[in-house]
Amino acid sequence: MMQEFKDFIMKGNVMDLAVGVIIAGAFALITASLVGDIIMPIVGAIFGGLDFSNYFIPLSDEVTATTLAEAKEQGAVLAYGNFLTTVINFVIIGFIIFQMVKAVKRFEAKKEEAPEEPPAPPAEEVLLTEIRDLLKK
Repeated sequence: MMQEFKDFIMKGNVMDLAVGVIIAGAFALITASLVGDIIMPIVGAIFGGLDFSNYFIPLSDEVTATTLAEAKEQGAVLAYGNFLTTVINFVIIGFIIFQMVKAVKRFEAKKEEAPEEPPAPPAEEVLLTEIRDLLKK
């Protein structure tokens, strides 16, 4: 059983998947920082200094706080500002992945465009072709 597990783990697909998951986790942190620290402040400045992270709708009368963290302590809230930030994050990741796939396809297309010379026919085939041509004359 240990040998089967070792064979399974050492397969290329499993290792590729593990590397992909690790890189995706790091990429998600980078993208979250890009959205939270760079893009959303710019969007907030464009719309008059709005901070999307504190946009929420209280779901009870007990919630009187003005920040999301305090409001969550007071009761249930609908934090649509965080959702908006997450949607923007998703769009950015989707656009980056689209550009990566597009670049890979372009690279593969250039690779396919270079026609390979057909392999030389075997000597017997060349000899038979010459005999056929001589017989036609």
